[in-house]
Amino acid sequence: MSDTFEVLDPATGAVIDAVADGTVEDATRAVDAAAAAFPGWAATPTRVRAEILRRCYELMVRDADELTGLIASENGKSVADARAEVTYAAEFFRWFSEEAVRGEGTYGDAPAGGARSLVTHAPVGVAALITPWNFPAAMATRKIAPALAAGCTVVLKPAAETPLTALAVARLLLEAGVPEGVVNVVPTTDAAGVVTAWLEDPRVRKVSFTGSTGVGRTLLRQAADRVLNTSMELGGNAPFVVTADADVDAAVAGAMIAKFRGGGQACTAANRFYVHADVASEFVAKLSAAVSALRVGPSADPENQIGPVISERALTGITKLVDAAVADGARVLVQGAVPATGWFFPPTVLVDVPMGAAILSEEIFGPVAPIVTWTDETELLASVNDTEFGLAAYVFAGRLQDALRLGERIDAGMVGINRGIVSDPSAPFGGVKQSGIGREGAHEGIREYQETRYYSVDWS
Repeated sequence: MSDTFEVLDPATGAVIDAVADGTVEDATRAVDAAAAAFPGWAATPTRVRAEILRRCYELMVRDADELTGLIASENGKSVADARAEVTYAAEFFRWFSEEAVRGEGTYGDAPAGGARSLVTHAPVGVAALITPWNFPAAMATRKIAPALAAGCTVVLKPAAETPLTALAVARLLLEAGVPEGVVNVVPTTDAAGVVTAWLEDPRVRKVSFTGSTGVGRTLLRQAADRVLNTSMELGGNAPFVVTADADVDAAVAGAMIAKFRGGGQACTAANRFYVHADVASEFVAKLSAAVSALRVGPSADPENQIGPVISERALTGITKLVDAAVADGARVLVQGAVPATGWFFPPTVLVDVPMGAAILSEEIFGPVAPIVTWTDETELLASVNDTEFGLAAYVFAGRLQDALRLGERIDAGMVGINRGIVSDPSAPFGGVKQSGIGREGAHEGIREYQETRYYSVDWS
């Protein structure tokens, strides 16, 4: 690597640091290292791998303040949100340190007789990991931890907007005892070149991507040429449903988390609010009061709750969506003040949003809450499910049975029932339809990096 690229603070536009700009040649060298390290790492006893991962968890906890500051600087999220991400990210190392030693296998008779069947699971091989900017620590650890637990080695391309956190995590992995070559990080501004080099390399046996559905489709087409093992965590358009008998205060509290955590820049963020007409006035009034009270500004002030969006391009996109919603008939009820400099979008509440408004069909990825009122459940569900996405959803209802009944009829891989957050390392994270393939976290997470092996043993 010879050239570098700058990492900017989205709150000010100032340069934080510069990192080496990886090339296609660097990508190939990373695979060289990962392929050379794979046999030794795969043969490492699972207890040893588990202890190293546990040490990674402890080191992230030790360096939580430093990692929090790094995320807040390069990503722009508030200090509170950045610290919560560090805690969440570290937990993947702890969880998969425990999963590493829970190997599965079966042994039994062949029904026809004369043989025994032995089934085990082996690491898939070198895994290419591609992570987004919105959770620079958690998206890396959510992939690295299960891959290492399974016995895979990895090459990681972090987002160009937020490479510093990934590099910091990689240093902690080395300190924890991960051997050289097992984890290889390639920051780059040539994402297409680097990733294509990995997808075309016969030594790479797995690709795991988190990002937009559009990019995911492209990667799937490329992966098809080699019938590559793939995991895709793609876009979302999460509905947030409030029924007539819901606890409105709880729904508002859940909405503040589901919508405004990280400034709304999450694939699981509530994207469209469906509030029953009977409680709409109360919900809107209380949500508007809570949104109006949010402090917006750079993470340099730890009291600020909403930071900037990631880039000027993102700011432009959100602005266009809100303008189009107003043109469709929506009304801006609340829109807070923002600093004069930096890529800030004010926390916004839109009301009178018609069912067919374009903002309900696109992922906003910003601090905007469009509210639709409903009365007919059949029409509600038709609108909720009228999307190519199916990642997350949220339902607030007075009776648990009603919430679950609604949740079961929503096309989503994850449903928050009377709570505004669904992410948990111990739970399977992923979506249906065009929101992805596979699951991360839980026991399913490690299986994404394993292949099933079957041995038929003569028993005549």
